Amino acid sequence: MKEIEMRSARVLLVDDEVTFTVNMSKILSRRGYDVTAVNDGESAIRTIEDEEYDVVVLDLRMPGMDGMATLKVMKRKRPLLEVIILTGHGSVESGILGMHIGAFDYAMKPIQIGELQEKINQAFERKLMREGKGP
Repeated sequence: MKEIEMRSARVLLVDDEVTFTVNMSKILSRRGYDVTAVNDGESAIRTIEDEEYDVVVLDLRMPGMDGMATLKVMKRKRPLLEVIILTGHGSVESGILGMHIGAFDYAMKPIQIGELQEKINQAFERKLMREGKGP
């Protein structure tokens, strides 16, 4: 895997499964990412309004504001933000719909950490290129 740039990707994990966000945050942090985790769509929106993130890993099925509604608002507020849909309850169709709305990619749970890391790195590289900071 090539180095993207000196700073690490700022990743926002959004999932209503607290155990998942706690464990995944620890794993990704150990691998060099700057990770923040929230457990619902409303918190995710507030978080991206307050701080700049590179990549969001977003669950589709959450109470309150679901992942698709969250994605729509995120892309309207931060068009360059790259979003990876990660769901245990979705389908290929929901992943394709999410990508049509503006998601970078989607994956099904359970996901291997290496696969998620690769998707995050690709999304981060794309964001940097779109900002004019990439290779």
